[in-house]
Amino acid sequence: MAGRAPARKVKPLPSPDPRAAAAGAIARFLDAVVPPRERRDAELAATPARVAEAWLDDLLDGYAQDPAAVLREAMPARGKDLVAVTGIDYHSMCPHHLLPSRGVAHVGYVPGAKVVGFGQLARLVDCFAHRLVLEEDLARQVAEALVEHLGARGAACVLDAEQSCLSVRGERRRGARAHAQCFVGMLDTEPRLQARFLALAAGRKRVTSPSPRRARGAGRGA
Repeated sequence: MAGRAPARKVKPLPSPDPRAAAAGAIARFLDAVVPPRERRDAELAATPARVAEAWLDDLLDGYAQDPAAVLREAMPARGKDLVAVTGIDYHSMCPHHLLPSRGVAHVGYVPGAKVVGFGQLARLVDCFAHRLVLEEDLARQVAEALVEHLGARGAACVLDAEQSCLSVRGERRRGARAHAQCFVGMLDTEPRLQARFLALAAGRKRVTSPSPRRARGAGRGA
């Protein structure tokens, strides 16, 4: 009985280049929605490549970011009082209609053993915002990341944004604003602390002021 021939190794297919794959998909999309005569317009010739670049480099670049890495460079906390950055402008993409939203994020946390620079909080927002994400999920992801990756004793994120899904399609309410918020840890269980953060997010003065000793040094850096 003849022996079996050795199995030939199957060479794996090369992974598609994301830019080329995205540009090809956009070209097919344009073929489907633009009448053939207009589709031949010279202005649309480079549109697939431009759109692919915009989505990969600007709109969905958050998928390439790791929240743990964003918060990795931390400093010892010399205080235990509330740290907050308000008015962080951001943009995101709705997963339902692939339409953009633009707004502001207010982020705060109560340090555990470490604090990070204020700029890292802005980068943390972009890490999650530059994905296909619902606004309420974005608020939750930012707050939970501060607890999970920084060891914060509590965290909060409040969002205020214009949603294109609501303003340019469907109900077409151009003046409508969407709001989402998430509180975890101490900022969820301590009403006075939560009230202080919400006052900061609303642009009002702090409800209560911490002692100079507790406040000194918390949240330094850029």
